[in-house]
Amino acid sequence: MRLHHVQVSCPPGGEESARAFYGGVLGLPEVGKPPELAARGGAWFRSADGQVEVHVGVEADFVPARKAHPAFCVDSDEDIEEVAARAESAGFPVTWDELFPGYRRFHTADGNGNRVEILTPVR
Repeated sequence: MRLHHVQVSCPPGGEESARAFYGGVLGLPEVGKPPELAARGGAWFRSADGQVEVHVGVEADFVPARKAHPAFCVDSDEDIEEVAARAESAGFPVTWDELFPGYRRFHTADGNGNRVEILTPVR
């Protein structure tokens, strides 16, 4: 078994904010949704290698996820520093901690306020 995708929510009209984060900061290309699902709004993002997929769905009574979150693992210290720099320069918060043994990590929030974790193994 493997994980196919993670879904996060956004408010109506929150797609551009999601694009700024998942596309701009994380560098995940946006992919088309099936026509039946595209009518619902939202946006889908998928890494070039197909290993990471995020679906952003629209919720009328949206509340940002503050505890539940996707965690994206990058390959190196250089990679995590680059993602943190892109997030900060785009105005997204970056909060580092050392609470997860064996990993370097930070938390941020996507363009709609949902919690997101970025981590890399300590080598």
